[in-house]
Amino acid sequence: MTTWVETPTGGRERGPRGVVRAWIAVIIAPRQFFASAVTPGDQAPGLVFAISIATAYVVGLFAGNPSQIPQLSNNLMTSAGITVLAVVLLIAPAILHLTAAVQTIVLIFVVPDRAGVSETVQIVAYAAAPCIIAGIPIAALRVVCAIYASILLIIGIREVHTTSTLRAVIAAGIPATLLYGSALGGIDAGVELLQSLSIL
Repeated sequence: MTTWVETPTGGRERGPRGVVRAWIAVIIAPRQFFASAVTPGDQAPGLVFAISIATAYVVGLFAGNPSQIPQLSNNLMTSAGITVLAVVLLIAPAILHLTAAVQTIVLIFVVPDRAGVSETVQIVAYAAAPCIIAGIPIAALRVVCAIYASILLIIGIREVHTTSTLRAVIAAGIPATLLYGSALGGIDAGVELLQSLSIL
C-alpha cells in the first residue's frame, strides 16, 4: 500500500522540502500538480504528505483549544504527545486509506474507465493540503479549508481519472463529506459559523 518508487515519472522531491513544494504546488496550481505528480504505485510521498497535514491539524487543534486533548495521562503535554504520535503512526494512515477505499468504491460506479487505487490514495492525500490550518479554532477558516480541500479532490479526480467535472463532483461527494466535513471538522465549523451569523 505504501510502495516507494525510486525514480517516479512525476519526479517528486523527497523529504521535508519535497512536502513543502508539493503543498505549494497543489494549493496554487492543482490542475498541473495532479496531472504531473500523481504516478502509479508511488504512494509513499502522498502518505508522508497526509501525515504531515494531519499532524499540523492536530497540533493547531490542541494549541487553540487544549480541552480537545484526550486525557491519556495526568500530564497534559504527555497526553498531547501520545495523541500526536498515534496520529502519525496509526490514525492518519488508517483514515487516508479508508477514505481512499470509499473513494475507490464510489469511482467504480461513477467512473468506469479510471486510474488505479494507488493514484486514488494520492489524490485524497494531496487534496487535504488546505487542512493544514483547519485545526485553528476559527469557524470561517475551517469552513474555507474544508471547501477548498473538496474542490481539490474534485480537480484531482477529474485530472487523474480523466473524467468530466460533473462525474468528479458526484464521485467526490461522500469521501469529501466524511474526511473534510466530518473528520476534519468542516461541518461542525459550518454550523458554528451559521449560528454566529444568526442564520440557524
